[in-house]
Amino acid sequence: QVQLVESGGGLVQTGNSLRLSCAASGFTLTNYGVGWFRQAPGKEREFVARINWSGGFTGYGDSVKGRFTISKDNAKNMAYLQMISLKPEDTAVYYCAVQRIGAALYEYWGQGTQVTVSS
Repeated sequence: QVQLVESGGGLVQTGNSLRLSCAASGFTLTNYGVGWFRQAPGKEREFVARINWSGGFTGYGDSVKGRFTISKDNAKNMAYLQMISLKPEDTAVYYCAVQRIGAALYEYWGQGTQVTVSS
């Protein structure tokens, strides 16, 4: 059974850090790029970061550049989002998703993990 499970969310104060994890099962991440997205209440889903299948290419949304770092460990079938200098506007549910090599869309999505940053 294909599954993505996010973890690592929580309540933190402004300026603190969190590392989100995305565990893949039922398939191998080796052939997939990974994306992180977030959605705050009343807002549309926002692109946060992506990494290609090999880990050699990364991209970030403007609001998180310089603060967030995406990575993946193909051997562990895991992906991560390291977040530093968190701000209240980073509060959202964070989702990981995977994109098969050559595919246009993200094929599988996790259930999300809540990140809340207090001021």
